[in-house]
Amino acid sequence: MMDPTRLVSHGRPWLRLIVVPFVFVVGCKKVEQTAAPAKAPTIVKTKSGIDAVLIPAGSFRMGSQAGQEDERPVHEVRLDAFLMDRTEITQEQYAKYTKPNPAHFKGPNRPVEMTSWADAALFCNKRSRAEGLQPCYDEETTECDFEANGYRLPTEAEWEYACRAGGAGEYHFGSDPGKLQAYAWFADNAGKQTHPVAQKKPNAWGLFDMHGSVAEWCNDVYAKEYYRASPQANPRGPKEGDKYVLRGGAWNSSGKACRSAYRVGEDPGFQDACFARDALGFRCVRKPSR
Repeated sequence: MMDPTRLVSHGRPWLRLIVVPFVFVVGCKKVEQTAAPAKAPTIVKTKSGIDAVLIPAGSFRMGSQAGQEDERPVHEVRLDAFLMDRTEITQEQYAKYTKPNPAHFKGPNRPVEMTSWADAALFCNKRSRAEGLQPCYDEETTECDFEANGYRLPTEAEWEYACRAGGAGEYHFGSDPGKLQAYAWFADNAGKQTHPVAQKKPNAWGLFDMHGSVAEWCNDVYAKEYYRASPQANPRGPKEGDKYVLRGGAWNSSGKACRSAYRVGEDPGFQDACFARDALGFRCVRKPSR
């Protein structure tokens, strides 16, 4: 059984949880990109009752030439189709498979937080088994089987592709930060807490809260210079590393840190954490049904 308080991933120990608060700070400039218009979303009701969006196969320009150093170089990425949860996993959804509720800001329709990378991976496996699917994660090594049909965390490329939804600006709705409050809970409007999911406008593919709310764990190990050597087709991150990727910003993040291309590396067990634990959540992905 995978122990969230002490695990080994890629030969490296994960130590016990330590809480350190965090607020994003990052520079903001206009992103010069082009992309095809997004198509209307296809919503799928999963066996667990959670709505998912069918994300079409396609390509996009990943990263931001005007962003942080780890967002460069901007590069072309091609991805296969996948299903992604329409919202972040809520506390009610999490409680179906995992107890007790770890969240700081309690509420059945609020996103679950206070979750480590291992907590998220374990939930994916439990949900997979409950739906009669093959779990993706080896609970001894934490390795992900991408050929399994069960749930897993999105790759960093999948997350950004789904967030952009065919858009090419700094946010999925464009590059005007003045519009962010209509789409996201972040430091300017969240009141220092989470809120129920799906209260803000979705992106063009029907996904809610891709900016702000809680920062979302990705499957990938984080490496600052990974984009320099990233493969073009279905990149899955470095093979080794001490940190995992978080995307999207959170309720305590600046608007600049909620950009589509903004990336953070976080210790999977919160050792030397960048984030407050109550700002960390996730959503799941899986292969489409055939």
